[in-house]
Amino acid sequence: MLTLDHVTVSFGAVPVLRNVTFAMKEGETVAFIGRNGAGKTTTLRTMMGFTQNGGRITFDGHDLAAVPAHKRPGLGIGYAPEDRRLFSRFTVEENILLPAQVAKLDAAETKRRLDRVYDILPELKEMARRPAGSVSGGQGKMVALGRALMLATRLVLLDEPFQGLAPVLANRYAEALRRLRDADSSLTLIITESNPHLLRSFAERTITIERGEIAQDVANEGLAA
Repeated sequence: MLTLDHVTVSFGAVPVLRNVTFAMKEGETVAFIGRNGAGKTTTLRTMMGFTQNGGRITFDGHDLAAVPAHKRPGLGIGYAPEDRRLFSRFTVEENILLPAQVAKLDAAETKRRLDRVYDILPELKEMARRPAGSVSGGQGKMVALGRALMLATRLVLLDEPFQGLAPVLANRYAEALRRLRDADSSLTLIITESNPHLLRSFAERTITIERGEIAQDVANEGLAA
């Protein structure tokens, strides 16, 4: 379903990813673990087409080298970056709906996807009319997840979603991800995290990246398919 084959990325003369290779099957949830600067974010950004890379990435039979960055969400890929990148003057709902408008989804499909977002993240419905600039950092991460889900019919990429969250919000976010998996068992998730223990009870696999290289790829006990 998703394969990275000897993917390399350099910024200038500095190598950031070195022959990153792994594959994921449909419906799998992977914790992508590494220290700050290990290459987690660069890996996700490379999947989205935001870097120049060597090697090969294939998704659902598509060689992503032939798919421009702005068209990759149209393949069913949703991406929630670490910094959220919300439009502060838009309402929460306007931020969530923006990808659907860019993708030119019709009204019925837009409503169907928005309803799914609110089923998974009911607190967003309560905040729908609030300016996005007025929500807390943790709430903003929920909004970023909802926005990603408007396009994520096949794959969700979540970059450090738990970073900086208070325990209560972290638990609510984790519960939303469980609801998401229960609602659509075919959806594939990659979740980056610095804490090696936080996602091991949730993800089927843990892939560890160190200094831009895959150091370990293991099934989590009791969760392997």
